[in-house]
Amino acid sequence: MTTLNRLLEQVGHRPWPKPAGPWVMTQVWYDLLFAHWPVPLGSLRPIIPAALEVDTFDGQAWLGVVPFGMDRVYPRRTFPVPWLSRFLELNVRTYVRVGDRPGVYFFSLDAANPVAVEVARRWYQLPYYHAEMSLRRGRGNRLDYHSYRTHPGAMPAEFKGSYRPTGAVFAARPGSLEAWLTERYCLYTVNRKGQVFRGEIHHAPWPLQPAEADIEVNSMALPHGLRLPDEGRRPALLQYAKRLETVEWGIGLVK
Repeated sequence: MTTLNRLLEQVGHRPWPKPAGPWVMTQVWYDLLFAHWPVPLGSLRPIIPAALEVDTFDGQAWLGVVPFGMDRVYPRRTFPVPWLSRFLELNVRTYVRVGDRPGVYFFSLDAANPVAVEVARRWYQLPYYHAEMSLRRGRGNRLDYHSYRTHPGAMPAEFKGSYRPTGAVFAARPGSLEAWLTERYCLYTVNRKGQVFRGEIHHAPWPLQPAEADIEVNSMALPHGLRLPDEGRRPALLQYAKRLETVEWGIGLVK
């Protein structure tokens, strides 16, 4: 049995069954940092489509800035191509729900692969942006990450910092804030007509590690009218993940 088949059979942790239809893409995410800040619900509600309910944990809304690397990105029944299948990405995200299914809402997704950006914008209706990006391993197992948005006509956005894991791998306890922030198995997007689309994803439980970060520049939230405390340099919560294999389904109309 392949690693991918074993992953697809690992479903006991999911909050709802995985889709019945065939998955369309596989991705591996690596050297990922979850950097999170609590934000006022009132600052998010006006900039999230009305068709989506802003999700909160004990009444608190959260915003995440998530730098990472992508590997083995390729559609079903094809194979990875070095330049197309491995690149860097950085997401600005918050948390929403439609009915009983919580998911992720992306304010932006910066990527260092122009083909991936154009495909995602056209076919997945996601706010992808071109960016110049680098990820280097420094001293003490630190990861130096830099992203600078270069998308024509887009507002500037930059992230520059370093991070590293500081403890052992753990599985987030069900019901904890860590699980609420990370264990989400779909994304939502809304088109110009106000139609809501859901994209389903499947993966094993996140192999999280506590982390530390030294962030020099973080203007990723500013294009959305959001100002983070300390200019986005001091996240309230940090977790690291070394590697996670995923499979994705195509987006489908919810309402």
